[in-house]
Amino acid sequence: MYTTPFPLPSPTGTSEFAMSFTSTPRGARLARLFVAHCLDAWGHPYDSKVNETLTLITAELCANAVRHGRVPGRDFHVRLTTEAGGALRLEVSDTRGERRPAVVPPADPDAESGRGLLLVTALADEWGVMERRGGPGKTVWASLKAGRRPAETTVTDR
Repeated sequence: MYTTPFPLPSPTGTSEFAMSFTSTPRGARLARLFVAHCLDAWGHPYDSKVNETLTLITAELCANAVRHGRVPGRDFHVRLTTEAGGALRLEVSDTRGERRPAVVPPADPDAESGRGLLLVTALADEWGVMERRGGPGKTVWASLKAGRRPAETTVTDR
């Protein structure tokens, strides 16, 4: 397992967090919590729009890795980096390269699942899929400009 928990920024202005998690719902939950904690340590408090938005994207991509990319006995990998200019990049890698994500509206509007990538599309500045570096599988990535406000998805009480 490769781990770089909460490093300080390098002289080039970038930071990195990377860790492997078990391909279980618990592993997905832990990945989401670690990313939220890492963002807080990097100056994006838990209640900030950046932290809330990237944590939600993390939850969706990790849930997909567990549900659709799971290979028994194989972990999924999360990598979060800051880049010069303030952009944040999240990568979630699994070992199922043949199962590529695609954004499609749920067939049943009352379905309890099938909207994760719609949320990622709405919240991320960019996202995509690439071959996994150094191994079989794929990496689904999303980027977010740290100073950007996410799409208006406000829910009001009535």
